[in-house]
Amino acid sequence: MKTTLTLFILISLISCSKNNEKADGYGNFEATEVTISAEANGKIDYLKLEEGDILEPNMQVGLVDTTQLYFNKQQLIASKSTVLSKSSNVLSQINVLKEQLKTTLTEQKRIQNMFAENAATKRQVDEVVGKVNVLQEQIKSVGTQNAPIANEAQSIDIQIEKINDQIQKSKIINPIKGTVLAKYAEPNEVTAFGKPLYKIADISEMTLRVYVSETQLAQIKVGQTVTVKIDAEKEMKSYPGTISWIASTAEFTPKIIQTKEERANLVYAVKVKVKNNGSLKIGMPAEMWIK
Repeated sequence: MKTTLTLFILISLISCSKNNEKADGYGNFEATEVTISAEANGKIDYLKLEEGDILEPNMQVGLVDTTQLYFNKQQLIASKSTVLSKSSNVLSQINVLKEQLKTTLTEQKRIQNMFAENAATKRQVDEVVGKVNVLQEQIKSVGTQNAPIANEAQSIDIQIEKINDQIQKSKIINPIKGTVLAKYAEPNEVTAFGKPLYKIADISEMTLRVYVSETQLAQIKVGQTVTVKIDAEKEMKSYPGTISWIASTAEFTPKIIQTKEERANLVYAVKVKVKNNGSLKIGMPAEMWIK
């Protein structure tokens, strides 16, 4: 009977000892949340996503109506065609003048040869030189007429590129791989620049932010493997974690942590990376165990 009583006391002491064990840090899981906003104004043609969907990067998930942009682009293309036709007329005039100049230069050479043999007069030489000068000036004059036309065509090209950029930004492109956390808009709604459409986060790897005291700093370092525990139905569930960051300055313990007395203590924030098997959620409380 005495042996049984002694055994019972030992088991009770061991049980109490285990129950009195405390984690080395307490905190909550977090992830980098990205809010995707509209980059164009107009009606949402479609938005193919729902909360919980896993999206790939550079994936088009929606479109803001581009009808007016399309019509504006077609109008600019027509205007450019008109401008280019004006430029073609100017260039054709220059080509005609160049052909005339070519013929006149041939004539000038012939008359100069005749003048050298006393077969032509000085007046004939001066006249052909004058024709050459006139044609050269005409070519320059017509060339200056083409300059503003070319500038106008370039300006239209810039406007077309601007509309192309607006059309591209009307496409709703998902920037990162992650899970849709919230959806703020629906198809056929009218959106505006900067209006949130949905929120996404990569939760395949979660970050546990915990706080440790100054005396615990000597026990941890970046890259160290620790154990992370969360509440489960019967006993706590454990995950391997890796310390990725330790704060360089102390701060007061957040009010959500521990008792009123402990909240007045100075602590250091620590981030622990944990692979998520689907059970870990943003905001979920957890414990960090160093040993």
